[in-house]
Amino acid sequence: MEKQNRQRNAPHPGMNLPSDYPPQYPSATLQGLPGHTGYPGPQVGYPAPQADYPGPQAGYSIPPAGYSGAGPVRFPVQHQPVYNQPGGPAGVPWMPAPPPPSGCPPRLEYLSQIDQILVHQQIELLEVITGFETNNKYEIKNSFGQKIYFAVEDTDCCTWNCCGASRPFTIRIIDNMGQEVITLEIPLRCDSCCCPCCLQKIEVHAPPGVPLGYVTQTWHPCLPRFTIQNERREDVLKIIGPCVVCSSCADVDFEIKSLDEETIVGKISKQWTGFVREAFTDADYFGIQFPLDLDVKMKAVMLGACFLIDFLFFERSGNTE
Repeated sequence: MEKQNRQRNAPHPGMNLPSDYPPQYPSATLQGLPGHTGYPGPQVGYPAPQADYPGPQAGYSIPPAGYSGAGPVRFPVQHQPVYNQPGGPAGVPWMPAPPPPSGCPPRLEYLSQIDQILVHQQIELLEVITGFETNNKYEIKNSFGQKIYFAVEDTDCCTWNCCGASRPFTIRIIDNMGQEVITLEIPLRCDSCCCPCCLQKIEVHAPPGVPLGYVTQTWHPCLPRFTIQNERREDVLKIIGPCVVCSSCADVDFEIKSLDEETIVGKISKQWTGFVREAFTDADYFGIQFPLDLDVKMKAVMLGACFLIDFLFFERSGNTE
């Protein structure tokens, strides 16, 4: 009898209860049927777990569906990482990667499915407060607002403050995995229309180190003009801007035309963003339009042309060119 009482008063395995903890089950329920190895469910009136109860141990099995004391089985919800931000603000979705077409440089397949690119420069709080220029950052999106790439200027502080808007610089365009996809390089050149021998140009590399195309400034006494070239430096398209480049309450359009200037292929537009933003920041919004079936390489070069236009005409303080 004494041995049976000790077995009856023994703590439940795995509960880590003190030796003098009173049994919680009536004695009749502990006897069970002959050969029965499991425990029945807790009886009515079974006290709730203590506040400091550590919870089920690892490997604790889920009660069967017919278990009378079991509630609905719920599994933790696994949230997939929808946003992968290498540097941009949270809450902006990334464009899903389409299948790459044949002959497409790595990570440029996003451009094969779109006919419009939005380039939004981010406002730098330090610039607004102190007027101290910092490296520019841009979000590159499709027409649905989904991010395609993120662009970051790579210029040292000394060059920024000594050369200002006439500085040479490198822009690194990265994808949602943080990998550098396109590299844009602008060398130190003269940007004066009175010096036609050394005008501006931008080199587009994709992947980095592999020339993809060039955008060169063409001298003209009145109009901003550029030539888009392929990787072999062969002329492909032309860009012609307005006589007066001033974003006063309206968009400024740079038309992309064929070499004979008879057909308009697309345009690069500096978008008006409102008086406050235009007057107190140099964070610009651009839109690029081109045919859907245009070669992705030329689409990437047009993206480089957008940065060159921003650099030449809208980078100065207050956008008052």
